[in-house]
Amino acid sequence: IEAGALSLERAPTRLGSLCRSSLAFVKQLAHQKRIQLTEQRTGDSIPDLMLDELRIRQVLINLLNNAVKFTPEGGHVTLTISLTKSTAATDEYWLKFTVEDTGIGIEANQLNRLFQPFVQVDTALNRQYIGTGLGLALVKRIVELHGGEVSATSQLDVGSCFTVELPCTSGDSQSMALETQHPSSGESQSPQAAKPLILLAEDNEDNIDVIQGYLAAKGYQVILAKNGQEAIALAQAQTPDLILMDIQMPGMDGIEAMTKIRLDETFQYAPINAM
Repeated sequence: IEAGALSLERAPTRLGSLCRSSLAFVKQLAHQKRIQLTEQRTGDSIPDLMLDELRIRQVLINLLNNAVKFTPEGGHVTLTISLTKSTAATDEYWLKFTVEDTGIGIEANQLNRLFQPFVQVDTALNRQYIGTGLGLALVKRIVELHGGEVSATSQLDVGSCFTVELPCTSGDSQSMALETQHPSSGESQSPQAAKPLILLAEDNEDNIDVIQGYLAAKGYQVILAKNGQEAIALAQAQTPDLILMDIQMPGMDGIEAMTKIRLDETFQYAPINAM
């Protein structure tokens, strides 16, 4: 980033999907700490917008992960998105992401150090929470590459609020809506054709929750098997596009299930990812 070697790959991005997939990454940690995760939308309806989805997801996951990490058990973390117009006289809109927590908070005199590289604001925290101190510095750089701003407010022992604001124009939103409604190929696609089918073979409930939530948010169909025998039966019945296979499962494990699935010529070259 410092060398100017990172270029953004902007594409029409569904913000609901972006938020859900970002929340999926911290859901398990939040569940372990009994922290309530909430997604909210305020203001005008929000269309698909031109963003580098991968980079903005990095930003959101970093902020959400910090919020969950620094929030005590039983707390709350809220992700809010909104789209607001700058002034009535312009067509400029701002997309705002806010991550708010009920965590340990930050002293006011430490806030200006938050976004500096290799900095953690309290040396006592360095021993309690592992990290490089690079996360928020990278957040700041990625947001600035989008022409946006990131800011923070906090109160010690009450909580923190991190805000990311990204510029966008109504013209971009309208053109993206047209592109989404009328694909360039001119061919209409059925919902099934747009949603590849993934077979998930997994017996751990926390893993199932996280993986299913992420894949669904990314637009995939997911079918679930909780042991090797179920995986074989579902693969033969549904012919999935991809199989995600846990190795350690009760009864028939993933290795044996993959071996048996491969005996069927239909699945000789089908993609199977071991997990």
